[in-house]
Amino acid sequence: MSSNDFITLFFLVAAVLIFFQLRSVLGRRTGNEKPPRDLFTPRDAAGPEHSDAGKVVTLPRRDTPAEEEGRFAVVDAFAAPGTPLNEPLRALSKADPAFAPKEFLNGAKMAYEMIVMAYADGDRKTLKNLLSREVYDGFDAAIADREAKGEKVKSTFVGIDKADITQVEVKGSEAQITIRIASQLISATYDKADKLIEGDVENVAEVNDIWTFARDTRSRDPNWKLVATESET
Repeated sequence: MSSNDFITLFFLVAAVLIFFQLRSVLGRRTGNEKPPRDLFTPRDAAGPEHSDAGKVVTLPRRDTPAEEEGRFAVVDAFAAPGTPLNEPLRALSKADPAFAPKEFLNGAKMAYEMIVMAYADGDRKTLKNLLSREVYDGFDAAIADREAKGEKVKSTFVGIDKADITQVEVKGSEAQITIRIASQLISATYDKADKLIEGDVENVAEVNDIWTFARDTRSRDPNWKLVATESET
């Protein structure tokens, strides 16, 4: 093998490794190997096992009352029975047995940071994996307008102070979860002459957002995508 062939092979292997690492972070599944863990699914959730190279397929079955109550115990620990969130969370748990509200919220906070920073950096590839088509189009238009003006954004994500699930809705197979997030961000926008036109590079800003994530519970794709955003003043 020539030195050029070796270098080409090295970069091909590196590209494949980076690709699969990104899909693992975003919860994508290949369908041909053990699925990587996604942002929103609990660690101990597992699908049916297959044997003999896929020749034997486990048929879906109804959960026993004890199994169903076990799932509801996770929901009840997050939102006590009788509270506004309990019943819709139980309905979501029925539609998606792998769903766990605490794990979802942790994943949503990770996704929030990734989206905020990807928008600041103009990282369309990351945004496309985390946003619905409609929301992505809005973000893409804002980034394109910024690029046309020669503006640059420098941001530092400080952290999330608080994140709460405020609403859960299941319509048919689609589930939607709305969360309220209070975060801290340092952000400054510069024009093409590197003059500060918005924000502050030294002061931490308090940011309050209301975001809604959605997922088709019948889909084998475990990803939740951002379908609506709103700034809370």
